[in-house]
Amino acid sequence: MDSCLANNSALSGRFMVLAQQLRLYKPPPPSDDDEEEQRMEDSAEKVVAQVGFPESATSVAQAHTAERFKPKRAAVLICLFEGDDGEFRVILTKRSSRLSTHSGEVSLPGGKAEETDANDAETATREANEEIGLDPSLVNVVTCLEPFLSKHLLRVIPVIGILSNKKEFNPSPNAAEVEDVFDAPLEMFLKDENRRCEERVWMGDKYLIHYFDYETNGKKYLIWGLTAGILIRAASIVYQKPPAFVEQNPKFKVPSDVLKDTTLP
Repeated sequence: MDSCLANNSALSGRFMVLAQQLRLYKPPPPSDDDEEEQRMEDSAEKVVAQVGFPESATSVAQAHTAERFKPKRAAVLICLFEGDDGEFRVILTKRSSRLSTHSGEVSLPGGKAEETDANDAETATREANEEIGLDPSLVNVVTCLEPFLSKHLLRVIPVIGILSNKKEFNPSPNAAEVEDVFDAPLEMFLKDENRRCEERVWMGDKYLIHYFDYETNGKKYLIWGLTAGILIRAASIVYQKPPAFVEQNPKFKVPSDVLKDTTLP
C-alpha cells in the first residue's frame, strides 16, 4: 500500500476505529490459481479488464505479441464523512453534460494520473481539489482498494479517505467538469433496495451491471457501472459484510492487441 499514505490529521470516535480497520486492509489475491496464469500475474505486465469489478477477480489473457496492452492509470476518491444520523456517507459528483466521455453520469471525484503525482492518493486528492474544491488537507487517506478497469480500459485505483469535519468543506465545482456535488449513504450499496441490474457479455463471459436509483434534495440520480461497482466493494469492506444481492463478478479476458479506442459493452 505504498502509494496510499495517511496524513497526520486527527480522527476520533467511529472514524478512528474505521481508519484503523481500513489501514489493515489487503486486497484479495487473484481468484484463478492456475499456475501459468499466476506466473503471468507475477510478471509486471497484467492484461485484464473489467467494468465495475476488482481487477483481482479477473483472469489474465495470454499475450500473443511482443507489445502487451498497458492501460493508463487513474485514481478516484471515496471520501467518507459522518452524517447527521451517524451513518457513513460518500461524496459523489454528477459530471458535466459537456464532457466528451461519461457526460452527465454520476462518478467519484478523480481522474488520470500525472507524472508529477507522487502516488495514487495524490492523484485522487488533487483531482478532487480541481473538480469540487476539496482541500486535500481536509482528507485523511487511509487505504487503497484493488484496481478496477473502466469501460475505456483505464486502470482505476479507488482511494478511501475520511473527511473528519464536513462543515469545513464548501463544494465549489469546476463547471467545465462537474454539474453537481452531492452525497449518499455508503450502506445503500449493500442493500437490494432501489437497485436493478443488467446482464451483459464480454468475450463470451456474462456479467452484471448494477444500477442504483437515489433521490436527495428533490433531485434524482442514477449511480451505475464502474462507480456502483467500486462503491459496492468499498461498502463491503467498510461494513465487513457482503451485499444483499448477487454481484456476478465474471472473469474477463482481453486480447493483448486491443485497439486504443476499444471499449467494453
